[in-house]
Amino acid sequence: MKITRQKHAKKNMGFYKHNFQFREPFQVLVDGTFCHAALRNKIQIREQLPGYLGGAAQLCTTRCILKELESLGKALYGAKLIAQSFQVRSCSHHKDPVSGSACLLSMVEEGNPHHFFVATQDQDLANKVKKKAGIPLLFIIQNTMVLDKPSPKSLAFVQTLQTSQLVPEHQKQSIVQLKEREGLTKQEGEKRRKRKRAGGPNPLSCLKKKRTQENQKPAEKKKRRRKRIRVKTEAVQSLQKNEKE
Repeated sequence: MKITRQKHAKKNMGFYKHNFQFREPFQVLVDGTFCHAALRNKIQIREQLPGYLGGAAQLCTTRCILKELESLGKALYGAKLIAQSFQVRSCSHHKDPVSGSACLLSMVEEGNPHHFFVATQDQDLANKVKKKAGIPLLFIIQNTMVLDKPSPKSLAFVQTLQTSQLVPEHQKQSIVQLKEREGLTKQEGEKRRKRKRAGGPNPLSCLKKKRTQENQKPAEKKKRRRKRIRVKTEAVQSLQKNEKE
């Protein structure tokens, strides 16, 4: 199991190094829940984490997290001592401290420019971190530190980036210029006009012609009938004349 976890960690670290430019020393933001879980499971974060990540790591926290641990009293006194041994990163809540989770989220805003890892056991905070691209998430499970796999948001971001890199920028500009030259680009609010095609005769006029033809047909039949009657009468008269003779 240890070898498998190391392989997964190496694979995930390669993803963040290659796609989000994470470099040593790795900056790891640690909250009070992670410190408490490490103390309870007898994990030496400072000694074990660099070996797990495969490089030097700087453990850090914020004033808001220290204030939060201090307010919780004796129950988290040991976690507070662990957090106090880390470097303190300045946040934007000097006068009005906020919760540890809110402070950590503010530290990784705007695309995580400082390339922070987030180490927490807070599930709600973890879900919010996963909705942002390029933020590695660390947690403790079964007495072991685990680097979570890249979130769907991070995977989608990398896929979009790779797709845009397939076509060089100069080729994109040349394609746009070629479309403009050929008149293939659409302007806003412009609608294509349908060309009138040369059609056949008016269907209404065709209907009128058909009606006249239908009106003429009965007249022709009557004329033919009259001719047949005349022929028949002439034949009868000739027969009668022959009988007299």
